[in-house]
Order: sequence, then structure tokens, then C-alpha cells
Amino acid sequence: MEFESALWGFAGYLAGSIPFGLIFSNLFGLGDLRSVGSGNIGATNVLRTGNKTAAALTLLADTLKGFLIVWVSLKYAHPAVSYGVGIMAIVGHVWPVWLGFRGGKGVAAALGVYLAWSPVLGLITLGLWLGVAKIFRISSLSALVAISSSPLITFVIWAMGWVDGQIIIFCGLTTLLILYTHRDNVKRLIAKQEDQIKL
Repeated sequence: MEFESALWGFAGYLAGSIPFGLIFSNLFGLGDLRSVGSGNIGATNVLRTGNKTAAALTLLADTLKGFLIVWVSLKYAHPAVSYGVGIMAIVGHVWPVWLGFRGGKGVAAALGVYLAWSPVLGLITLGLWLGVAKIFRISSLSALVAISSSPLITFVIWAMGWVDGQIIIFCGLTTLLILYTHRDNVKRLIAKQEDQIKL
């Protein structure tokens, strides 16, 4: 069981580490994404290049890679393994070995993981993300509100009998990870210096 879990965790990390932001920025001739804006490889930074199509494709692909690897693990491994796979997929996105452990901030991958763990959790998180983004037009704020709310959302739907209680723990771990990757954004938000996104 331990060896199987380790293999699935490694598979989650590899799936998460696929740098779709770099792939699409190169396909669209946008140059090295790591020299643009924040320097990370997520969809928000792709959007800073001005190419909305590339940004949308990056967002979709980063979400799908988190969703698909967890979905496959749910289908072929012990259900509990999927929680570790999801966390490792997010870790792979944030610290991809191919890019010197310099990746994205993990939000889109986390959303895909949530959708696989529980469609209800994923859809509510997505709704919060989109709602806050529409009102405030600040990518980091929408991400932080949506992901930080996930442990409470999961607790509520667990109390309704819709999910396994272990998901609460893993949503908490995801929240801590996303807070860490957004630590500089939090400082700018507090100082009211965070840039708005142009949709």
C-alpha cells in the first residue's frame, strides 16, 4: 500500500509539473513567461502578456491536469490515495523539477483537484473565485478567498453527508500551501498595492 501510494504521489507530482503556461506562451510566440510580470507560469501571468486566448488555455489546462490525475487515481487506486495525489499535483505545479522548482501559484491546479475530489466543492470554489474576481478584479484576492473558504465549504458538505471527512484536512493543507505561494500578494493586498487584472 505504501509503495503504491508513493507511485501515485509521484504521478501526481509529474502531472502537476507540466508547465502549460510556458507551453502556450511559446506556442503563441509570447517569449519566456518567466521574464514577464511576476515571473511565474500561471494563467494570471500569461494574461499580463495581453494574450487572453493563451491565458484561457493555460487556465483550462492547469485545471484539467489537476482534475485528471486525481480522477484516474480515484478510478484505479484506493480512494484515500486520491487526497495525496491531489496535494502532490499542486506541489508539482508550484515547484516543477524541470524549471528549477519555479512554477505557478497552484490555484488552477487546486481547483481541478477539488473538482475531482468533490464536484460540489469544486463548483462552489469556482463560483467564489469568479464572483470575487468580477467584483474586485484582483486575481490574488479571488484565489485567496476561494481557496481559504474551502475547508469551511467542505465541513458543511461533509455535515450534509456528501463527502468524506478526510477532505477537510486536505483542503486545509491546500489552503496553507496557497497562502504560502501568495505571501507576497498578501503583503501587497494589505498595503493596497495589488494590481487589478484586465479581463
